[in-house]
Amino acid sequence: MSKVFLGTSEFAAEVLARLAGSDAHRPALVLTRPDRPSGRGRRLASPPVATRARELGIPLEQPASVNGPEAGELIARAGRPGSGGETGKGGEGGEGGPQTLIVCAFGALIKEPLLSAHEILNVHPSLLPRWRGAAPVERAIMAGDAQTGVSIMRLTAGLDSGPVCLAAGEAIRPDDSYGSLAPRLAQIGGELLLRALQEAPTFVEQPAQGVTYAEKIAPEDRLLDPARPAAELERVVRALHPHIGARVALADGTLLGVHRAALIESEPPDGDAAGQRAAAREEPMGAGVMVRDGRLLLDCTPGVLELIEVQPPGGRAMDAASFLRGHSPPLRR
Repeated sequence: MSKVFLGTSEFAAEVLARLAGSDAHRPALVLTRPDRPSGRGRRLASPPVATRARELGIPLEQPASVNGPEAGELIARAGRPGSGGETGKGGEGGEGGPQTLIVCAFGALIKEPLLSAHEILNVHPSLLPRWRGAAPVERAIMAGDAQTGVSIMRLTAGLDSGPVCLAAGEAIRPDDSYGSLAPRLAQIGGELLLRALQEAPTFVEQPAQGVTYAEKIAPEDRLLDPARPAAELERVVRALHPHIGARVALADGTLLGVHRAALIESEPPDGDAAGQRAAAREEPMGAGVMVRDGRLLLDCTPGVLELIEVQPPGGRAMDAASFLRGHSPPLRR
């Protein structure tokens, strides 16, 4: 059977590159999502998988719907004579048939008839059944998990609930961000995927216990709410860096992006707090946001978070000191 790879993100692009390096399992076709507007200029940009497929010289298609008849025909004919290249123009080279589909961070549900028509393997970056769903790497960091990993599963109609044939764990370091953890998981995922294709290990149903869901990151997940513990918010900053980004609300209603943050020592006892704050020349800038001794802080419940690298709306990322120098007077409610 020919291999067809379905993916979208940078994580998926890294797994694709590992797969493409294998002569026996190099994909005959890559399917990814259509180009979308991106950045401040809102120019059309290709998904990372599309860029990587072009670099690797693998035929590429970007159908509007992976579950539509056009995509189904492209998949069935992949790797067969007359199937065409990036244009996807079919020829007279056979009727097509079952393929091995590899799905990795595609970003859209795979439905019938594809589920029944082909063998489908899914590279999922968590130790299933923990963190089924759209954002398993981010949710594992946010939750303070000590370990995550990658599972190779057979795709079924349920949300990441299919049987697993291989899995491997990876420690989450105290300073890990998405940007440092995801590449390690992608490397593990590529290695496990090749093993699954070469060894055809037995699939085992997931246990009913321990199921958690990694919901897609929503706007409220990005907002650093000072009513939450500082330790939780520090993990949020790491989990969303550098691809999504956390934000904190200032008093004028703007949202300040936060790229790096660190926990600092707790507030002084209540009896000493007012005097020590005054001595520290504290200036409030928003709900919980303050400037103290030239540092940008978020006063949480409990704990204090220092905002080390920030990004004003429409601006570039900068250290907090540079932001404060150009941000006067302090914003007050």
